[in-house]
Order: sequence, then C-alpha cells, then structure tokens
Amino acid sequence: MHHTPSVLYIAVDQLVPERGKGIAGFDEFSAALDHAGVPAVWLTRRSRLQFDEPRRKLGHAHPFIGEDGCGVYLPEDYFHLRPESGNSRSRQTSTLRLGRFTCIPLAEPLPAASDALESLSQATEVPVVTLRSLSVRELVQNTGLPPREAELARQRDFDELFFFAGASPAQIERFLADGRKQGIDLRQHEVLWSAAIGASTQRSIAALSRLYDRALRYHAPSVAVATEDLAPSLFPFCDRSILLAERTSETEIDSPRRSRSREIHLLSRNVWEQVLESVAAKS
Repeated sequence: MHHTPSVLYIAVDQLVPERGKGIAGFDEFSAALDHAGVPAVWLTRRSRLQFDEPRRKLGHAHPFIGEDGCGVYLPEDYFHLRPESGNSRSRQTSTLRLGRFTCIPLAEPLPAASDALESLSQATEVPVVTLRSLSVRELVQNTGLPPREAELARQRDFDELFFFAGASPAQIERFLADGRKQGIDLRQHEVLWSAAIGASTQRSIAALSRLYDRALRYHAPSVAVATEDLAPSLFPFCDRSILLAERTSETEIDSPRRSRSREIHLLSRNVWEQVLESVAAKS
C-alpha cells in the first residue's frame, strides 16, 4: 500500500442516495481521491448487495462499512494482511467470506437479529412486520423502491429491517426500551427500523484503522466526512472531521479530540475541491 496523508471515512447515504440524483461532482471527487492516493472508506446503512451497483458505477475499490456498522467489507487482497482475531466477537469467526468480500463481522450474523426481534415482539406484545416476510408487491409498496432494488434491500447479512404494525407511540417506546435492555440495536431509518446484535461504527473504524496502520507501517490520520444528519454517528471516532452543512459559511470548530474540524457548505460550487484539500493535507 502506498503512502497516504490520511484515510477518509465518508457517510455516503445522502451523497449517493437509493433514489434520485446524488450530489453533483461526487464521482469526480472519488476519482480525484484515487489519483491523490487517499483511501476512501464508505459507510452506509445499505446491505452488501444493495451497495454493489453504486460501488461499481463510481469505481469504488476500497473497504466499506455496511448495514450501519454491522460489518467491515474488504475487497479481495486489498491489504494482503489477515485481520486480527480480536476484531470480532469470536475468535472462531474473526472473518467471514461474503460474496467477493472478506468481512470483519461486528454484529452477529443473521438469523441472530431476526430471532431476537421475534422474541422481543412476542414478549412485549408489540407487533412488527419484517421486510423478509412481505410479498414482492408489499415490499415495493413499503420501501418505495423498484422490485429488483426492493428485493436487494431485504437480503441482509446482519441486520433485520422491519416496521411497526399499528403500534402506538407508547408501545414503540416500551419496545425500544426493552430491546436496549436485551442488547438489541434498534435504529430508525425514516419509516423503517433495523435490528442488529452488536453493531458498532466505532469498532468498525477501529478495526480498519489497525489494518491500515499495519499495511502502511505508520498511522495515517482518519478524516470523517458526513452531512449533518449522519455526522454524530461518525465524527467522534475519527481524528479530524469535515461537516457538509446546508449553510453558506465555512468555519473552523475547536475540538478537544481533533486538531481541526471543518464545516463546508454542501451545495457550494467548489465543495469537493475544498474537501479534497482538507483530506490531502498533512496533519
């Protein structure tokens, strides 16, 4: 692996959305990162199968963190290193082979989340409907995606997507509270929810950082890039951060943990040139 000034961790779900157009210039930015020798790790709520087409279209050849911190997906022979066994919940399952990827599992693979979700629903008497249980027509209606994309959305490695079936706000709050007590990660994604056992963006980034440090033989600072809604789940775990804000000002924000946090207007004409300048800069 070649020398790099930093490793970029970018939350891409708002930049490369499932529906509609992405943010202009992101494809050129991705190519510029490759030219500058800066690895770009993408973070997404989507599954491995859902993410295949966006990665192929944009030529993304670096690792990604899928299903909202459930697993780290490494392209074949990316590091030429074996991940440390301590990165996972069990030494017997330090890595998994999933499709074309070597995966470092942070969450427990399915059906662990499915079984836990079903048990929680029965114990609380709060009805839930999993995407896995729907017909194709119902799946399309509930996701708003075309049939093929909707089918890919429910084919997961770790988390289970679901929605509440007529539950009251009080019932949902009780369901979430009981789920937390049982160690179930319940995350809301607009109208849908996901259930996982052991998902962690923090541990995902830590596992990748150790691999990059070993491959490079030095520590390249981690730089997080995210829009305002996704920043809180990413920024605390990186050395530096760049907030893509829907405001017109650009500011430097003091942080006790990072030497610099930068804010850039997302829709500014040269947003990606500014991000690239920050990412490629030596700390």
